[in-house]
Amino acid sequence: MSPQFVDPSLPKRIDRWRSPALGLEMPIVSYGWRGQPILLFPTAAADFLENERFWLIKAIEPLLQQGRIRVFSIDSINKLAWMDHTLPVAEAARRQALYSRYIEDEVVPYIRHACGDGQARAITAGASFGCFHAANALFRRPDLFSGLIGMSGFFDLAPSYLHGYSDDHCYFNNPMWYVANLEDGPLDLLRRHTTIALVAGQGAYEKPEMTRDFHDLLDRKQIGHIYELWGHDVNHDWPWWRKMLPYYLERIGC
Repeated sequence: MSPQFVDPSLPKRIDRWRSPALGLEMPIVSYGWRGQPILLFPTAAADFLENERFWLIKAIEPLLQQGRIRVFSIDSINKLAWMDHTLPVAEAARRQALYSRYIEDEVVPYIRHACGDGQARAITAGASFGCFHAANALFRRPDLFSGLIGMSGFFDLAPSYLHGYSDDHCYFNNPMWYVANLEDGPLDLLRRHTTIALVAGQGAYEKPEMTRDFHDLLDRKQIGHIYELWGHDVNHDWPWWRKMLPYYLERIGC
């Protein structure tokens, strides 16, 4: 018998469509029936059900059952972009830009329709590479998203993925670059109408300096946020993310 990753009484729905932006069939799963929408990204090259298989949905199940949040989880395309080392950087960046278009032009309207609220702004969340995508979604379009819980992540593609290359696709999908130059309306939204939590451990395979660097940038831009580094026993692994996500959802008022 397969394990019960989520309570059978919890509403769960899977939809899919062929994305006009990506030219791929892209699935999306939702959990719950009402509450603040959360857009949850998988790690690395994983799929839309990874967060369920690794018990992250179970960890936030009380909030779902209470109708305080409704979670939507989508596929990554990292294996077709940044994690395909045969691709030229320019092509990986182009595919990243298409993924951002898919999120903004397809996933956001889907979430708003599902929630029955044409103005709903989801909170983005993710760990590791999922943290990068969650941050990129929020900081590119704070008019579409209202917050971020970024766990054990990074915010700058340049050191590991860009190899000295840059173009508009790179720039506008690399938060460490474009956030430094935000101004006017988007900056005001981030300052006044978003809730951001950045957290990392300091144990095995964690790179807390990446979170610290982005925290410093947000401070320079006067974008308020929670910034916390957990202990040296806190490793880059699911048991800790299962503790972090419900804790920070509570902290930011969900």
